[in-house]
Amino acid sequence: MAFCNEGASLGLLSSQAPEGTKPWILGLTAFALAVVGMATLTSQATGTALPTVQHQAMTAAQSQATHMPLRAISMPTSNKLPGITVGQQVAGNAISTTPALNMLSLEQRMDTLEAAPASSLGLLILAAFAALASSIVLAVSAVFRYRSEKTLAMAATFGQKCSPVQSTSWPRSAVTKMEMAKEIVFNDDGQALKRMQAGVDKLATCVGVTLGPKGRNVVLETSFGPPKIVNDGVTIAGEIDLEDPVEAIGAKLVRQAAQRTNDQAGDGTTTATVLSAAFITEGMKIVAAGANPVQISRGMDKTVAGLVEKLKGMSKDVEDSELAYVASISAGGNMEVGNMISTAMDKVGRKGVISLEESRGVENDLYVVEGMQFPRGYMSPYFITDTERNQVAYDGARLLLVDKKISSARDMVGVLELSIQEGFPLIIMAEDIEQEALATLVVNRLRGSLKVCAIKAPGFGERKTQYLEDIAILTGGTVVKPELGMNLASVGAEVLGTAARVEVTKDATTVVGDGRTQEEVKARVRQIEGLLNEATTEYEKEKLNERIARLSGGVAIIQVGAQTETELKEKKLRVEDALNATKAA
Repeated sequence: MAFCNEGASLGLLSSQAPEGTKPWILGLTAFALAVVGMATLTSQATGTALPTVQHQAMTAAQSQATHMPLRAISMPTSNKLPGITVGQQVAGNAISTTPALNMLSLEQRMDTLEAAPASSLGLLILAAFAALASSIVLAVSAVFRYRSEKTLAMAATFGQKCSPVQSTSWPRSAVTKMEMAKEIVFNDDGQALKRMQAGVDKLATCVGVTLGPKGRNVVLETSFGPPKIVNDGVTIAGEIDLEDPVEAIGAKLVRQAAQRTNDQAGDGTTTATVLSAAFITEGMKIVAAGANPVQISRGMDKTVAGLVEKLKGMSKDVEDSELAYVASISAGGNMEVGNMISTAMDKVGRKGVISLEESRGVENDLYVVEGMQFPRGYMSPYFITDTERNQVAYDGARLLLVDKKISSARDMVGVLELSIQEGFPLIIMAEDIEQEALATLVVNRLRGSLKVCAIKAPGFGERKTQYLEDIAILTGGTVVKPELGMNLASVGAEVLGTAARVEVTKDATTVVGDGRTQEEVKARVRQIEGLLNEATTEYEKEKLNERIARLSGGVAIIQVGAQTETELKEKKLRVEDALNATKAA
């Protein structure tokens, strides 16, 4: 039968069922019959006679008495048939083989077989239970067959084709592939391009209102939380989702241009969106007039290349005194934000790291972390020296840098004894420290015999090794590497670095150099800049810039504050645009 358009076969239930009969009806009928049979057997077990069974038992007893071989059996007087075999001893009633009696009397045999109806009744009850279980399985199977047939019928209504299977039972594997249909639109009458252009115009209109010094804001609805008030082109473009699929394609094309502009320049996404929409609109007009689209595309490529060269000739380098003005323009004329960004760049340089954070207060704030900071804190709170600030702070500390896991405290005995003898604080920075070795450091710290703090090395894999090398150059130390044949148990003061100050919190560590390695640091920065020029991914460039900033002097953090969450999100986007525009200047 064909499973796509015929009724389900009843299979195990009935191969001769009328066509169209619901299989689950027969399954439930079998279940009901089994229940009725169970009720009948229950009534018989409670006292109803079984004449047919008793008659058969008496006939069997008489036949057995006639043909019984000579043997003597000692039977118990109980009405229940004992389940024993020859040669067993049960409750003192032994089976003997002495020929004392030729055969049992018919009365004794009948006493013995009185239990036969009960035994047969038990077998019938067991059979009824099996029938009941079988009917349940059949009913469930029939229901699943019926539902599977309905699923295939639904698939047929959606235009799916199912190969007919000539079989009286359900196949082991019957999978119907459901796919979303895609609309195919041809531009025979020019309507497809017009619909795409309509999508471009809708997105460009929403984004274009934010352009210029009089640019207005756009309110965006969010799935969770309060609405967003934004003035950023790429953010608005990312939130627009058109219902018409062809219009949505046009909007996605322009959205991609805005996203690429944001990735490369960090700002100017609104201008890129408006220009893209203008190119499409004017290009449509020329194509409608009969121009060759291929020639138009080639002409635009040549024109863009010429315009870029012209703009480079018109551009000029921005002085440091003009950075605040550039930042304030991008921030919507906010001079406070412009001055804050200019100050941050003065502190850490144009290639320095300036990060944005959300302030808990209502005012904007700027602070610069001097020295090298990385997101790794102390491994145990028992190392804390300043309980008010919950941090570890040491002046004139020495650093032990290990590019492996420290498994035993014995490996550190030499360096620890040196720290106790000379009285300098010791900062141990390793890939990891086992619990036994860490417990040794904690105990000696609590006893006051050792000034120490253990920290996990920042980063993972190759990046971790690079960070340790940067710290070693900043502090004048040497990284202990087993692959170079260096043994931690045999090293001494020659591998220890020196820091003017080390501050360690739960989540971050700051190392301030003592200024003795400035030339080595500059050489390291030039080396990283060479790697930066060869970097191909934005993530790699970002990490290299962070390393340069940490070695060069610090990290600036701008905290943005506001009265409400909606205002905070909007201000943070403006500051981010201003920061990106200033870096690109």
